Amino acid sequence: MSGGVDSSVAAALLKEQGHEVIGLMMRLWSEPGAHTAQGDPAHNRCCSPDAIANARYVAGMFDIPFYVVDAQEMFRRTVVDFFVDGYAGGVTPNPCMECNRHIRWEFLLNKALSLGATHLATGHYARVRSALPENGRDVPAERLRQGDAPAGDAPAGDAPPGRLYELLKSVDDKKDQSYVLSVMGQAQLRHAMFPVGEFTKPQIRELARKFNLPVAERPDSQDLCFLADNDYRRFLAEHAPQVVRPGPIVDSSGKVLGRHQGLAFYTIGQRKGIGLAAAEPLYVLTTDPERNALVVGPVTGLGQTTMRVGRINWVGGAPPTRPFECTVKIRYKAAERPCTVTPLEGSRAGVALKEPARDVTPGQGAVFYDGDVCLGGGTILK
Repeated sequence: MSGGVDSSVAAALLKEQGHEVIGLMMRLWSEPGAHTAQGDPAHNRCCSPDAIANARYVAGMFDIPFYVVDAQEMFRRTVVDFFVDGYAGGVTPNPCMECNRHIRWEFLLNKALSLGATHLATGHYARVRSALPENGRDVPAERLRQGDAPAGDAPAGDAPPGRLYELLKSVDDKKDQSYVLSVMGQAQLRHAMFPVGEFTKPQIRELARKFNLPVAERPDSQDLCFLADNDYRRFLAEHAPQVVRPGPIVDSSGKVLGRHQGLAFYTIGQRKGIGLAAAEPLYVLTTDPERNALVVGPVTGLGQTTMRVGRINWVGGAPPTRPFECTVKIRYKAAERPCTVTPLEGSRAGVALKEPARDVTPGQGAVFYDGDVCLGGGTILK
């Protein structure tokens, strides 16, 4: 429970369905000494005093036991440090995926199970489907584009034999969060419930009104929760000054055109904010961390049809054994693109896009889909 409308409606739906529900909220790390623009102490937006009060109030409405779990130190080590280290390494990290990997679906899931829960339910817009075996065998491998490999690598005794748990998109395409949940595997999906995934956001708002929830009109949070003022540049300058080093702006031939303020402040495909006057618009083509150089050029220099993806998690468990076709999202809000995926050793894959993409950004997630089924995903490599 986060004190927001989605998790509050999820709790209400589960109670309405007759489940025994326990409310858990995590206290996450926030910048020490940080303040809002109004001068008030800044809190992590996922667990501000107002959010805790809202979650506790909703829990009380439905007679749900409510606990606040301290996850500050683990969040700092696994999410905030990951964020800083990514920029220090010259990539654009996605801390939300890391939070789901380690905080929600490891730390919080284990906490829920230790309390005797059978499932962890969240307000994510996604769905879980249990695919029963056909003819005594697992779901046909081609259905998940995974060659002839058997599905399921969950720990022994954790996932029932002959059963596969699939991660599906939400019915609301605009709110679908399967992208950031692609880090989940069979061991997590067995215990996962996403009650709001079968609804659209307007329907969830209407349900919140039906349940008389005080958070029915609460706006969605879109930004990184641990930034006091949504300014990641200011955050890096204060907490990781080694990342913010001015350096040369160069063209593809290496000619110096100007100076940048720090590679962390730029992303591939960016046009505004480069600070150069030129005969034609200049875009960020790539970064060169070894030289601390920002490489820019005309729009014709953007776009690529191949990329490598590492640290891949296959939701079904077993990795593919041969190339397969699917679609891929290279950013959370990006459209899916047709591609061919070629498995490589070491949880890696080569991806060939059917059409060039301008915004392939190292550090971001590349998530693979077969229709509504999320096959898994990994991190775009340099």
